[in-house]
Amino acid sequence: MKYLLGYDTGSSSVKACLVEAESGRIVASDFFPKEEMKITAHRPGWAEQEPDEWWNNLTLAHRAVMQKAGAGRDEILAVGVTWQMHGLVLTDRDGRTLRPAIIWCDSRAVPYGEKAFDAIGREKCLSHLLNSPGNFTASKLAWVKEHEPRVFERIDKLMLPGDYIGMKLTGEVVTTVEGLSEGIFWDFKTNALSEDVLDYYGIPRSFIPEIKPVFGAQGCVSAAAAAELGLKEGIPVTYRAGDQPNNALSLYVLEPGEIASTAGTSGVVYGILDKLNYDVQSRVNTFAHVNHSPEQIRLGVLLCINGTGILNSWMRRNVAVEGMSYDEMNRLAAQSPIGAGGLSVIPFGNGAERVLGNRDVNCSLHGINFNIHDRRDVLRAAQEGIVFSYEYGMEIMRDMGIRIDTIRAGHANMFLSPVFTQTLSGLSGATIELYNTDGAAGAARGAGIGAGFYASPGEAFASLEKRSAVEPDTHNRAAYREAYERWKELIVAQHNK
Repeated sequence: MKYLLGYDTGSSSVKACLVEAESGRIVASDFFPKEEMKITAHRPGWAEQEPDEWWNNLTLAHRAVMQKAGAGRDEILAVGVTWQMHGLVLTDRDGRTLRPAIIWCDSRAVPYGEKAFDAIGREKCLSHLLNSPGNFTASKLAWVKEHEPRVFERIDKLMLPGDYIGMKLTGEVVTTVEGLSEGIFWDFKTNALSEDVLDYYGIPRSFIPEIKPVFGAQGCVSAAAAAELGLKEGIPVTYRAGDQPNNALSLYVLEPGEIASTAGTSGVVYGILDKLNYDVQSRVNTFAHVNHSPEQIRLGVLLCINGTGILNSWMRRNVAVEGMSYDEMNRLAAQSPIGAGGLSVIPFGNGAERVLGNRDVNCSLHGINFNIHDRRDVLRAAQEGIVFSYEYGMEIMRDMGIRIDTIRAGHANMFLSPVFTQTLSGLSGATIELYNTDGAAGAARGAGIGAGFYASPGEAFASLEKRSAVEPDTHNRAAYREAYERWKELIVAQHNK
């Protein structure tokens, strides 16, 4: 038996997956830790994790799937890697981390990105970077340069989280155009590193790793990693991509007009464009997709909502009855009517939100009536509030020319809730298709494409299984729209403060 191996390094856990190469069947998957990984916040708006913890949990997940599948060390054909986007990992010449990673939901770098946006020029940033420098990796490094100069002086390489995992696997430090674009280091007009960003922030070119293709040879499993993981030395690492481009690949979303979504800790809607385009306010962001090239433009327009699954988790800990499962919460929420009896939840309680212009407005509950509302309404209003934030961002995506007729997602997380999926479909008018896949499985199949085992992405995803579909509820469309417009008025009021 021959297998493809995928690793997904998230902020909550690290997942490993084995895909049987010939059939494309997922044979084993697991994740660690079983409780969410710690995120350290020394100050409000900060979020850091230790990269070594990612690796430690990867080794646990890896051993679990190898044991579950009964796979031998000689049966792995190739390895693929995906990761939480926009993080910053800094290493010295010996490959040792210099500080904890500043991860995606850390908002300390917002002022640095805003200053760079003005200094470089808004039109130039948008037309060349397709984004404001915002709160992305380059701006995070600018914060380190100012506040931790001794760390900055010792930097040999800057990496995204997946580049760090790749280094641990192969001993080689490399990156991709997709990765550089998510860090706002890539100039789409010149198809090269952004001289404007590097010069403005004073980032040495030597900090940037060697650039490799998303699909293709990126190094081989080293003797050290092979010994630690129980793998054969020399297995090729042939794919890497950030979690949202990879999630789109996992759902076979590669061409213009196709839409992928996730609803884990954060929530994402990700659509494909075939021309250079951007939101003038950078409320949604445009990055290189996994199949992008100068000859064939394929860009991913990413709407990210920070407060998605993390809000649902907060509700479970603080609102639901102690010990209540997510399934039980979903059933309870479904007992409340559409619109939750006039109750609205603003779900933005996990840092600055790009869709709101990098403002941090926090989470809030509106319209509660002590004589009418109960736990059921609060749980439903929370899920509806998440969906309404999706729709708020999708309105921007539609203005950019993206059609949203069908949304593909994995059969997981918030998409397991009928309230969530029915509200999203009923409000947006899109059919929701749910598939039996996840990021680690997508990375494994991506490795098969990169290794040349599959002749095309179509062959790699021929076995992709659609679990179910939710069609728009046209009968209740007006009720969904009324609840959304009430919610939207609260957002507009926040903007006008």
